[in-house]
Amino acid sequence: MKASEITKTEYFSYYKGYVDLVDDLPLIEALESGLIATNKFFETIPNAKLHFQYAKEKWTPKEILLHLIDTERVFCYRALYFARNAGSSIEGFDENIFGANCNANERDLDDLLKEFFSVRNATLHLFTSLSDEALKRGGKANGNELSVRSIGFIICGHEIHHKNLIEERYL
Repeated sequence: MKASEITKTEYFSYYKGYVDLVDDLPLIEALESGLIATNKFFETIPNAKLHFQYAKEKWTPKEILLHLIDTERVFCYRALYFARNAGSSIEGFDENIFGANCNANERDLDDLLKEFFSVRNATLHLFTSLSDEALKRGGKANGNELSVRSIGFIICGHEIHHKNLIEERYL
């Protein structure tokens, strides 16, 4: 399945910008290439920029990396919840509360990248284990429709979105 195969009814319009950022690759390939590209991207950020904020109360690149990790975990839980047909609705999460309590700036970049690697590998295992039927299931997250398969592409696009922001505003 590719991003072009996802219909607009499978995700809330807010996520369209994320899905549109993903190349028309099969989901697993997009997740794998994102793993490699994101790891390389963060390794090239100069140490002096890892704690930089382009404006007051904006996240640092380290905090953005942990935001990517946290968000991927939350979205994978949603995918698992819907894939297992556990119910039709799940609450949202407040990324700003997560960010305010993440302590990313006190962590080593290598440690954050190892965590990203572990989470992405778990994501890959989850999505490769799902049947076509499970991938087409869906439900409501934070009151908005989401299919399991759209979640995978939202994860990829969210990652690209934040790397683009770092390039534009931090480097």
